[in-house]
Amino acid sequence: MKRPFQPNNNKRKKKHGFFARKLAGTGIINKRRAKKREKLSA
Repeated sequence: MKRPFQPNNNKRKKKHGFFARKLAGTGIINKRRAKKREKLSA
């Protein structure tokens, strides 16, 4: 049986990366920009 976490950087980037956040329905990055956040993403 495989363990649950099978790391894959491509999948990871696609799901949680900067551009994923930029394109995510509401545009999380834009919301954070609007609030003048120092850090837009991790």
